[in-house]
Amino acid sequence: MKVVVIGGGPGGYVAAIRASQLGGDVTLVEKEYLGGTCLNVGCIPTKALLHSAEIYEEAVEGAKYGIFANDIKIDFTKVQERKKLVTKQLVSGVKGLLAANKVKVVFGEATFTGKDSIAIKTEKGTETIKADKFIVATGSIPAKPPIPGIESTKCIDSTGALELQEVPKTMIIVGGGVIGVEIATLYSTLGCKITIIEMLDEILPMMDGELTKSIRSKLAKKGVEINTGAKVMSFKDNGDNVDVTVQMSDGKTKVFSGDKALISIGRRTNTQTIGLDKAGIVNDRGRITVNNKMETNVPGIYAIGDCVGQIMLAHIASTQGEVAAENALGHCNVFDSKTNPSCVYTKPEFASVGLTEEEAKIKGIDYIVGKFPLAANGRAMIMGEDGMIKIIAGKEYKEILGAHILGPRATDLIQELALAIQMEATIDEVIATIHAHPTVAEAIKEAALSVDKRAIHIPNK
Repeated sequence: MKVVVIGGGPGGYVAAIRASQLGGDVTLVEKEYLGGTCLNVGCIPTKALLHSAEIYEEAVEGAKYGIFANDIKIDFTKVQERKKLVTKQLVSGVKGLLAANKVKVVFGEATFTGKDSIAIKTEKGTETIKADKFIVATGSIPAKPPIPGIESTKCIDSTGALELQEVPKTMIIVGGGVIGVEIATLYSTLGCKITIIEMLDEILPMMDGELTKSIRSKLAKKGVEINTGAKVMSFKDNGDNVDVTVQMSDGKTKVFSGDKALISIGRRTNTQTIGLDKAGIVNDRGRITVNNKMETNVPGIYAIGDCVGQIMLAHIASTQGEVAAENALGHCNVFDSKTNPSCVYTKPEFASVGLTEEEAKIKGIDYIVGKFPLAANGRAMIMGEDGMIKIIAGKEYKEILGAHILGPRATDLIQELALAIQMEATIDEVIATIHAHPTVAEAIKEAALSVDKRAIHIPNK
């Protein structure tokens, strides 16, 4: 069975490896770089820079831990160099994994010429490949709204924000989603004055509302100005700065000025050049239509990850890649997003899985809530951190429906609760599981106990 995967990001390379494991003769076509946006200009470089910022912040605040250091400063050039080394090593690892799994890699731009063939434009010319199965994994690119002045060189996207060679003094961030808030966390920690402009009523709209208000408060304490219900009207290059004209929530107009303006209003599917129409693939303005087996309307052609336009996350793409590869090789698997964790690398970290309270209310689900503040957790106190763990359970059977964590290493801790949702576990099963002490993880048990109003380390109300 000959399989061609178009796109070498976290969806594509995982699909290629899995297809090869199942006996496929696999060719991976990548237009730019292995690892895609995630490894090269997305998840990994962002977190590498954030880690450097976290170390810097801890050094600056070292005195409260009894650690005194003089002349603490940032060498942003070296910070960027380390980011590149991390990225290079991971990309090299992907290359090695593909080779070990006997996946042929072709660098070039792929375009469908029919239902069973693609043309690949490479440095050496154009070649045509036929295959039994295709998996489209072309990802997404930053969206750029048609706002006057947005073509200014001072208006940058997320890729540009990660490639800056010095920390700006001021930055206007248009969009209060995950990308905007993470970049705000990064550069505000390094001394940049950040202003966020968000058109919706709240930042991070997909996360738990109560904890979102808490992270908003923490960002404000770091000097981040957040304007919600605000709409950007125009950008204007003003010499050293860019002026951003904004219609505020009260209807009045205000002009913000910054060294840079980051446009982070979301991403759009990267499918414009791959010839969807020539293959007869149904799509909605570039978003490829698939079922839960990741099949398109064309037999033998699958699509995964951001190009599907559903949930644009690397771990979703990887999971869908495995599903598509298995189905392409004759197995039967379906994609289910109920255990998908959403992670925001703020300080502290913010992670969520399953239903929020807001979603439970909309669905008309009877639920109960347990909360445990991390100010009462020994490990978090040792780390100088706070936050909260919140569990949403069904009222009748107390099955875990959702979980939300604001605190240190929340993005790691959320996996226990994702597994609980996958296994349809109740709070009793989490409570019966022994959690090590002293850890932040033991607060998960306390939050589960709190659902039943029998937490040990906080008063039950």
